[in-house]
Amino acid sequence: MIKGLGIATVWTFDQQRTKAFFTEKLDFEVRTELALGDMTWITVGAKDQPDVELALMSLDGPGLDPESAEALKKLVGKGVIGGGAFHSDDCRGDYATFNARGVEFIQEPAERPYGIEAIFRDDNGNWFSLTERSAELDFSKDFG
Repeated sequence: MIKGLGIATVWTFDQQRTKAFFTEKLDFEVRTELALGDMTWITVGAKDQPDVELALMSLDGPGLDPESAEALKKLVGKGVIGGGAFHSDDCRGDYATFNARGVEFIQEPAERPYGIEAIFRDDNGNWFSLTERSAELDFSKDFG
């Protein structure tokens, strides 16, 4: 039986630069950095969630045929790949901190039926939601 998500992929043009983005700007920690022949396996994760990691996967690494690698590079470069949602206890406060560190936000914190959400991009163009969840869904407002 599946027990849960352990590792998710974040596509990167430069693993070291992306590792610095997650560790220096978002306060993640490096979990693994291991040379494996022609590739380096790097994972990072939120300090308070040791059971989930992000694998920083090179867009020109093994496992991708040249045509697929080029297509993926174009999509990541265009900023259309969503990497997931990060939970926050204080979306507005984290927004202010991360924005001051140079994180590019494409949406400032805004009220949503599920809480407060901001959206940012990593150093490659992948976008992520930063969400402070509400205890309940709020259907009383027009969130259109």
